[in-house]
Amino acid sequence: MTALGDLLIARIARTGPISLADYMGECLMHPTHGYYATRDPLGVGGDFITAPEISQMFGELIGLALAQSWLDQGAPSPCTLAELGPGRGTLMADALRATGQVPGFHDAINVHFVETSPVLRARQAEKVPNATWHDQVSTLPDGPLLLIANEFFDALPVRQFVRDGDGWRERMVGVTDGKLTLGLSAAAPLAMLAHRLDDTQEGDLVEHCPTLPGIVAQIDQCIGTNGGAALIVDYGDWQSLGDTLQALTGHAKTDPFASPGTADLTAHVDFAAIAANVTMAKFSRLTTQGLFLERLGITERAQALARNLTDTALQAHINAHRRLTHPTEMGELFKVFGIMPATANPPPGLEP
Repeated sequence: MTALGDLLIARIARTGPISLADYMGECLMHPTHGYYATRDPLGVGGDFITAPEISQMFGELIGLALAQSWLDQGAPSPCTLAELGPGRGTLMADALRATGQVPGFHDAINVHFVETSPVLRARQAEKVPNATWHDQVSTLPDGPLLLIANEFFDALPVRQFVRDGDGWRERMVGVTDGKLTLGLSAAAPLAMLAHRLDDTQEGDLVEHCPTLPGIVAQIDQCIGTNGGAALIVDYGDWQSLGDTLQALTGHAKTDPFASPGTADLTAHVDFAAIAANVTMAKFSRLTTQGLFLERLGITERAQALARNLTDTALQAHINAHRRLTHPTEMGELFKVFGIMPATANPPPGLEP
């Protein structure tokens, strides 16, 4: 058992079982033993890879889509260009390079990152040294907001509930024979899940992200009041159904409870829950990543880049394009969701 595991076992012994969200939060963000507090998890030598690390084309097209939204809304200045959970800063660096020729854009924007990991902040500073860092969304500047959230919401801790009649039993993390295990609470009605009684049946499991509503409400208020746009890219679907918790170590799935603090823990995003908290602005139709990138011209961009490549570099480029867009790769698993002012069109690549 890890040092964090020992701390959690001692805590449960004192106060009883904890929610899965509490467990995920400690595993990911514990200041001393948490996964993100202690490492750079990205890349071949890490535990997973994200779209910006696969190809420069992803960040370029994201940046250009937001720049077009900025132009469509009258090129407001000053304007915040923010990214939630920006990894190594690769996406933002690519977006800034691609938008360098958009007239007035770089003069208008100020780059802000929402990141709590000191290790990743250091990586981000290497690629985007003029950024401003925040621990939470609520401290972003008031004003027009262009926001990117790529694989951010999937890392937010979730609670899990199993339907029992007209009530729900929560899956809780406890201890059995010195090991962390999952158990179920007593059944009880839950107002926050009352709407799910219409589309679930006995024994179905649904996930609920406690911090999602507050984060989305802040984005919604800023864009609904001041203008801008948000692009949320993540894996998930319109509504949560089933156990989607997974742990990754070395690009392979592992037991989420075996070595707390050493594996990346994620869960699929419930995009309907995001939409439910967009009330001042409006949202786009949920679109697959592959279709979104094709609408933005990724194939044409890939062909242009390929002209200067040969041999293994060319094959790697072809593989990257396929990985981002093909239905059996990231193309259909990942979805894109846009938020924009009530009077504005969706960012390019998305539909109302």
